[in-house]
Parts: sequence; C-alpha cells; structure tokens
Amino acid sequence: MEDKRKRRKKKTAFIGKRLHNYYGRTGFYLFVWESVKKAFIPIVLVILGLFLFNKYVYDINEGLETVTETFSRTGILITFFLSETLLGLVPPEIFIAWSGKTESPVLNLSLLATLSYVGGLLSYFIGKMTLKIESVKNYLEVKMAANLRNTKKWGGFLILVGALLPLPFSIACLAAGMIKYPFRNVVFFGLFRFLRFAIYAWAIFKVVT
Repeated sequence: MEDKRKRRKKKTAFIGKRLHNYYGRTGFYLFVWESVKKAFIPIVLVILGLFLFNKYVYDINEGLETVTETFSRTGILITFFLSETLLGLVPPEIFIAWSGKTESPVLNLSLLATLSYVGGLLSYFIGKMTLKIESVKNYLEVKMAANLRNTKKWGGFLILVGALLPLPFSIACLAAGMIKYPFRNVVFFGLFRFLRFAIYAWAIFKVVT
C-alpha cells in the first residue's frame, strides 16, 4: 500500500512537472501575466473612476436606484443573460453595481453569476453548432484565430482565465465549443466565474452602497 502511494505521488509530481514545462514553453504563463497586467490597471481605473464620478459628478446610487425603479428585474436579468451569451457585449460590472442597489443584493448577484455561467455554457454549444454552417465557421475562424489557437494549446486553463479575469468568458467558451473541447472540463473550469463575481462585487459594493 505504501509503495502504491509513493508511486502515485511520484507519477503526480512527474505529470505536474511536465505540465509546468509545457505551459512555460508554449507561453501560457506569459499570456496569463500579460492578461493580469492588462486587467489590473483597467480594474483599478474603473473603481477609482466610479468613486470620483460618484463623489464629484453624479450620484451613482441615485442613478442605480432610478434604473431599479424604472426597469423590471426580469428585464435586466434577461438583458444580462443575452449579453453574456453573445460575446459579453455589456460589461458585467454594470450589472454587479445594479445588484448592489437592489433589496436583495446577494440574491441578485448570485443570479447574475449563475446567468453568466450558464451563458458561457450556452456559448460552448453555439460554438459547436457554428461548425455546421460553413460561412459562419469560416468567419469565426478568422475573427477568433488567436482564441482558437490558444484554446487548442491550453484548453481548460484558458477558460479558467476567462472566468476569472475581465476577458470575454463567452468567447473562451465559444472557442472551446468550436474545437470540441470536452464539455465536462468547461463545466468545471467555468465555476471560477462565481469567484470573479464575488471579488468584483466586494470592490464595487464599497462604491455604490
């Protein structure tokens, strides 16, 4: 039993080392580092901008309350879901800020995170379906060449990056569907989307509440 454990541990360490070497050789770590650097400054600027705008230009809380009173929760959630399914057209931070001004911020934030996650999974199947339409397939293969290339190289870890960082999560899932990446892996790595929403909500709620 002890020998089996040692062999299993040695095998795991060997696989981990090979993966580490592979990701280093293919530029994955550099890609993640560059993405983090690119994402960090915009995040700081957005939060700082929200704070300054709220303090000196216009009361964001008042604006969000107006949105909450004017539009139904169902309409806002449907709009968000469509955005998260169709290439992340609207920044989710706007909706996170909205959830902070509702009567049930935690519930609405949870709904947003769930809809974003489900929207990404739906994008995966849209990606698979586009393979059957030659013109759409050719168009997306040109427009998403870099995403497809990176997804083929790094698979689930790219989806994880898309789930955590301010990169279009739906595009990462769409690319995964187009290369027929295993769906169960997309389901697993996509769960980190919930962590992203929790972190962003923690920062944004400090400004809007």
